[in-house]
Amino acid sequence: MAEAPGADVAGLGARRAALHAVAEIIGQERPPALDEALATALRAEGLQSGDAALARAIAVATFRRLGQIRRTLAERLDKGLPVNKPRLLALLATGCAQILDLAVPDHAAVDLAVRLAKADHRTAGFAGMVNAVLRRVAREREAILAGADPLADNTPEWLARRWVAAYGPERAAAIARAHLTGAPIDLTLRREDEAETWAERLGATRLPTGSLRMPPDGAAIPDLPGFGEAAWWVQDAAAAIPARLLRAAHGERVLDLCAAPGGKTMQLASGGALVTALDRSAPRLERLRENLSRLGLTAEIAVADATAYAAEPFDAVLLDAPCSATGTIRRHPDVAWTKTEADIARLAGLQARLLDRAAGLVRPGGRLVYCTCSLEPQEGEGQVSAFLARNPAFARVPATPDEVGGQAELIDGNGDLRTLPSHGLDGFFASRLARTA
Repeated sequence: MAEAPGADVAGLGARRAALHAVAEIIGQERPPALDEALATALRAEGLQSGDAALARAIAVATFRRLGQIRRTLAERLDKGLPVNKPRLLALLATGCAQILDLAVPDHAAVDLAVRLAKADHRTAGFAGMVNAVLRRVAREREAILAGADPLADNTPEWLARRWVAAYGPERAAAIARAHLTGAPIDLTLRREDEAETWAERLGATRLPTGSLRMPPDGAAIPDLPGFGEAAWWVQDAAAAIPARLLRAAHGERVLDLCAAPGGKTMQLASGGALVTALDRSAPRLERLRENLSRLGLTAEIAVADATAYAAEPFDAVLLDAPCSATGTIRRHPDVAWTKTEADIARLAGLQARLLDRAAGLVRPGGRLVYCTCSLEPQEGEGQVSAFLARNPAFARVPATPDEVGGQAELIDGNGDLRTLPSHGLDGFFASRLARTA
């Protein structure tokens, strides 16, 4: 990162890091995940925690409103959006995101964008245009926001079409609106019988499903009470439900397929199950190993390809399959713009292979929970229906309202879990199956 001039101006490093991360993704055929691009940019800038948080907020806001930002800029540029100039587009987009979505002074967003433009030979000739366009966006902010349609503007057309087909226009629009609000921080307790105590200590809200929801703008995670005591870990409330549906008893042998980063493994181990945590990524499993150590929990760790894994059948298997992750757009808005319809078809094939392998690892009378953090029925409801058609030895064991805190709306007509961002949760699907023969 070569733009040294002006690096001492407050907030410039944060905006430069956000610019680098966004530019790494926009226009790339195989872009990295935003978290990965941000991590690289933040390391290069060497930012303190406050500036690092600002850089992340800018980058996330850019992708949260990327469709609206593109339209806003295109309507205010004489020649339309820059073609083959991802750096310039990223500079304009991050400036626009600050004005439309963040509580930063307009003059700071505009002035620092212009400084960044001048400091880079690729954008220096456009500094005047950057200044003029962003000032106009600031003047017209209220009209721009009032005229936005979250589903039409901030959801790629192919994804909006799929959601309307799956959920109907009203629920699809509600999903898109929820994506603009971002995601809260939820905690899973090591001991659920201490929920009231920890809710009070943390100032958190106890959700019906058993998770704790932290208030916005709270302290950093490592500074919260209970972190050092290993009393809880961060896990979206929807992501915590599938392990509960498995109903693993103390001493049962349980396999957690595709286990990293390990929230579900920790849930199962904390309940006394004898867990084998399997993943093909050794670095991701190392993070899981560290989390288990911090919590004082144990599990057998296995680095392997789940589609080829062989072992004695288990009492229960949890398969959180690789998926498009469209259910996590509230917290990872880049997913909407970096995944394609072809990715869903490709991942659906992998999920089917994983489900068949998981089935072979369940003992007669044992249970299998299949789940994905996807909003796509092709990766959820359709996947399970196809699995049952080719595996007559398995049958659904419907979830009940009491297993999800009485929230019957989270259970579909087949007895499967289906959460949506409009429920205030990540989009998740889970189906509990039993091997009957």
